[in-house]
Amino acid sequence: MQKPVIRYLHLTPDSDLPALEGLSQFKAVLVVEADVAEMTMWETSRALVAAGCAYALAWGKECEQWHDAIDDAYLEATNYEDVPEEQHVVTTWHEDEELSEVFWFAQHRAVHPAHELRETLILHIADTPRREELEAEYRDA
Repeated sequence: MQKPVIRYLHLTPDSDLPALEGLSQFKAVLVVEADVAEMTMWETSRALVAAGCAYALAWGKECEQWHDAIDDAYLEATNYEDVPEEQHVVTTWHEDEELSEVFWFAQHRAVHPAHELRETLILHIADTPRREELEAEYRDA
């Protein structure tokens, strides 16, 4: 069995999402610890969908709005038409949960109906990065 791949990407609240190369059909765990401008939220959501995000879990500030933005980006990308299950983007938000619970859910319950998602992107939006801490917490979940 192939070991899951964890990637970490830190963004400050006003930075643009860089090109997400080498990812396809992946999970994204958004760890939002800073206020983000609405336009940045929409642009980031569109970029995640365009890069092949198949399952997005939003946690932290405005997590329900992030969930909605990713859903809207997915609908926009599919021209609001019915598409095969393989093209669906599943989204969840985790407003009243500990981050460790979200990481556990991402590893054990976040399943796409058509794909085995072996890669997880931890997208950390905060003033300062916490790569080692968040990767370790994800692995321990």
